[in-house]
Amino acid sequence: MATNSTTPPVTKVILGCSKCGASLPDAAQFCLKCGKPVSSPPKSPVVVEALPPEIRVPRRPKRILLAIGAGALVAVLLWVGIRDSQSAQQVREFVGWNHDQIILDSSFPVGPHTFRYYKFALPEGSVNVALVGQFTSAADNSTVGSRQPNDRNKGKADTEVDNNIEVYVLTDSAFTVWQNGYATSSLYESGKVDAGNVQVDVPAGAGIYYLIFSNKSSPKTPKSIHASILLRYKSWLPDWFRRMKGRFWDWVGS
Repeated sequence: MATNSTTPPVTKVILGCSKCGASLPDAAQFCLKCGKPVSSPPKSPVVVEALPPEIRVPRRPKRILLAIGAGALVAVLLWVGIRDSQSAQQVREFVGWNHDQIILDSSFPVGPHTFRYYKFALPEGSVNVALVGQFTSAADNSTVGSRQPNDRNKGKADTEVDNNIEVYVLTDSAFTVWQNGYATSSLYESGKVDAGNVQVDVPAGAGIYYLIFSNKSSPKTPKSIHASILLRYKSWLPDWFRRMKGRFWDWVGS
């Protein structure tokens, strides 16, 4: 038995121009008759996701910590330097760096009725300061032998040779007084000797001092001196801090 099947007709959709009604081929962009642009269906907008904000590490706390650390260091240095308590002194001695400075290590002459001095300075923050060494003194034979004593004093000149020298360690102010011929206090005084050992404690802190070899008591005999003197101390202030302090005061004074 034959069965009749009905197939629906295929309907072809023909586009037309919205202006003149002319037929348009598929995918046409302009009307072939009037030239009007063919409107296309709107495209979906492109969605652009926003980028996450840049994460920045705050720097202010780090700067604050550095400032607090620097301020604490300066405060400790000031406390150690200003206070005279035993704990501050112990800190200065503990953190101090040892320094050895040669003041003198040579031979030299000192004329009759004159003196010779060596000036040395201690930096700020010096502790455990000591001047150590030794010296010898002898009459300058080259000069003494050239003099011809008379017959009355010949035997006395041969037997009594003046080899003595006087050694002093004075502060800056005491040296001015002593140089003008007045008596003053001294950190060290050897007396009239031909040899001796120097072992003297020097006050802590900055200061200027003088090491003196005096032949004032001998009006005629020059002396030949050999001395080896060393300055030992600890400095609790680092060099960079002293330089920074010096530059600061130079800037303030300018």
